Amino acid sequence: MTSDTSGKAPATGYFTEDNSVEVVNARIGGNVDARLATVLACLVKHLHTFAQEIELTQEEWELGIGFLTRTGQICTRERQEFILLSDTLGLSMLVDAINNRRPNGATENTVLGPFHVEGAPVRAMGERITLDGKGDSCLFLGRVLDLDGNPVEGARIDVWSDNADGYYDVQQPNIQPKWNNRGVFVTGPDGHYSFIGIKPVSYPIPDDGPVGKMLDQLGRHPYRPAHMHYIVQAQGYQKLVTHTFVGDDPYLDSDTVFGVKKTLVAPFEPAADGDILWRSDFDFVLARFE
Repeated sequence: MTSDTSGKAPATGYFTEDNSVEVVNARIGGNVDARLATVLACLVKHLHTFAQEIELTQEEWELGIGFLTRTGQICTRERQEFILLSDTLGLSMLVDAINNRRPNGATENTVLGPFHVEGAPVRAMGERITLDGKGDSCLFLGRVLDLDGNPVEGARIDVWSDNADGYYDVQQPNIQPKWNNRGVFVTGPDGHYSFIGIKPVSYPIPDDGPVGKMLDQLGRHPYRPAHMHYIVQAQGYQKLVTHTFVGDDPYLDSDTVFGVKKTLVAPFEPAADGDILWRSDFDFVLARFE
């Protein structure tokens, strides 16, 4: 599909402060993808409006260009500083919300995060995922249900969390065992799931780069509240990417990436059951494809 340029201003107009948006957008060709034309035209409109509204100075523009340059320079295969920037500005959560609207009663989505790893081992139901021996052991359990309360058989639950020091295994490849605090579980006919991990701990996002400096200058902390990650998938149902959050965490209402939703705050109760110190019950409710 290509864009329709009918009704647009001439593509050869002279640029002025008053007509900047119209002149720039008029240069978009007539044989480009329609969605690309729409997105870029809207971006130009809002960028120019932003600059005009705050009367952006030359020095501020140069500072912004420098910030974006440094953000790109620090990116590697293991670190994506632009996603971190999107996360801390709330854009990642907004895009997630727009693209994952769910009916009432279905479990809400939240951001995937940068530390998911494909290929985690499929484990027996109830198995322990903590391999480094650290942290307060916690039994995670619950059900996977549909909107009518029926159990979902064959749901694949991919789980992962940080360790007791606040790091994911991929951040410490020579320190933590591979697949530490990771696993995949598949529900049976009753829809139940269970596994033993640790009670997660809060941790800071990487704050030694441009985004961390930005947060500091804005008087913001870099912390995420303690959480367990989940991806829940079943045939015929919408994919669920979510967390459960530890209910007494001090950063619940100030998550630096805005990922907390009230419905995702889970109970963590003392268990005192052998070596199991905590228990967290949480049911996941999946919505069918429309």
